[in-house]
Amino acid sequence: MKALLKALQEGRLVELPDNDKTDALEFLAALIEAIPEVQVEDQVTEKIIARETLHNTGIGKGWACPHATTLRDAELVCSVGWSPNGIRYGSPDGEPVRLVVMYFVPEPQKNAYLKEISSLAKAIHQTPALQQLQELQELSEVRHTLLDAISHAIESVGPEARARMIQLEVRHAASQLMTPSKTTLSDLVHHLLPFSLLVSAEAPPIILAQDQLLVQQLESINSLAPQLAEHGFLEHQGVSVALRSTEHFSKDRVLYHCIAVRIP
Repeated sequence: MKALLKALQEGRLVELPDNDKTDALEFLAALIEAIPEVQVEDQVTEKIIARETLHNTGIGKGWACPHATTLRDAELVCSVGWSPNGIRYGSPDGEPVRLVVMYFVPEPQKNAYLKEISSLAKAIHQTPALQQLQELQELSEVRHTLLDAISHAIESVGPEARARMIQLEVRHAASQLMTPSKTTLSDLVHHLLPFSLLVSAEAPPIILAQDQLLVQQLESINSLAPQLAEHGFLEHQGVSVALRSTEHFSKDRVLYHCIAVRIP
């Protein structure tokens, strides 16, 4: 689910402004059209609306996955909309849709799209939290739920697929700090530092990492946990930090699973 992960990292998860289906589709299509790689002639909004009139894209359990295609070569991208009250979408199960994942699918990326949709459908089927969207109250909860699902999906596949997903995370973090002409992806992989952050109301945050320098750098950030919870990404003294997933435990304890990239 690389496209979905990237959408979450790049801020393309939004709360939909109302519960009208057409308005929701147009809003998400506009987010995709704002991506530099997407061109005006791709006609994302027009294609999304036209396809929806022919085939309802609700897949059940509160989810819908509309998409628009193009013949030219480009990147597979998506935008995600959350409706707290649900949209009357006409899904096969009759349930209101609360999460709309909209894809822009270039022809050369068709197979990647099919794999992504298959992985997403499997995650929805196997993850109870993804079937109980009505219980989510805040956009941050939606983001964390999706990140947890992606994390579990990565763990359920082979090592090669896991490595590709980690490389995507490294590439995203690195792009925030420098141009790829200065440092290659293979260089950055060696500077990938996984760590966990345990947060509770009873004690100061605890950083769990094997790299002592990283621990010292992160401990100097007073707002580390709040920034990760709100934005999922931050930069500090030459280190980029990205949130991968969260786990919630009793007594309001939260374990953040993260990666840090130290730029050489």
